[in-house]
Amino acid sequence: MSILIDEKTRVVVQGITGRIGAIQTMHMLKAGTKITAGVTPGRGGSRVEDVPVYDSVEEAMGEQEINTSVLFVPAAVAEESCVEAVDAGLKLLILITEHIPTHDTMRIRAYARSQGARLIGPTTPGVITPGKCKIGIMPTHLFTPGPVGIISRSGTMSYEMAGLLSGEGIGQTTMVGMGGDPVVGTGLVELLELFQKDPATRVVVVHGEIGGTQEEKAAVFIKQKMNKPVIVYMTGKVALEGSRMGHAGAVFTGKRGAMENKIKAFREAGVPIADSPGEIATLVRKALEA
Repeated sequence: MSILIDEKTRVVVQGITGRIGAIQTMHMLKAGTKITAGVTPGRGGSRVEDVPVYDSVEEAMGEQEINTSVLFVPAAVAEESCVEAVDAGLKLLILITEHIPTHDTMRIRAYARSQGARLIGPTTPGVITPGKCKIGIMPTHLFTPGPVGIISRSGTMSYEMAGLLSGEGIGQTTMVGMGGDPVVGTGLVELLELFQKDPATRVVVVHGEIGGTQEEKAAVFIKQKMNKPVIVYMTGKVALEGSRMGHAGAVFTGKRGAMENKIKAFREAGVPIADSPGEIATLVRKALEA
């Protein structure tokens, strides 16, 4: 099993005719993802990688089986595009787009939740269930099927962790890139809850970083409700106060979002913390063999 996506997932690519949308559609198809439609207003009737293109999500859903949208759209139209997908009845939106204004994201998230839909992202590499479905921009060859769930605030770190685990013969159920912005559609605790319920996931690896309070909240959830082992790797240990480390959400001022608070919270929850990426596989194997 897995979370969020599997072999039954049917995808519409919003922004499929753009340069990135077209290239990533090709890579997703090569990974085995079932992309049944694309949407670009004004380009209906064309095809990309033999995928039919429609002018709207509603039109696409009238002719194709679709349950998930991945969005490669400009930031200026991201909110409008997400609302369109939700109004058409889709329940999972994976928003790859970067540089979306925070208030736009807040409105997208609120509207999606009000309609029973889930938003992953923005600024996410996407979601992959190895061997079954890849929705996003991650390098497929680093991921292999297995019993470990991955949640990451960084796309690159998710690739690194998966590659290290796969290199040690430890595969993954699903990897979810949360997104690197201050506000994201689905938070760390929500994703831990999903992995908690997935019978195929035996261990969860979390990549966290400075900024926000998601890690502190996750530590409380792990201590009180999680019955599966969780391994954590944190980046930003040497970040100076007020500095931003790559992501818009990776910034702290004063105590809020500081690394010391996050490390303390995880230690108090009894969560093993890897000192380096290379230690992740060692801790995961230990948890699997316990």
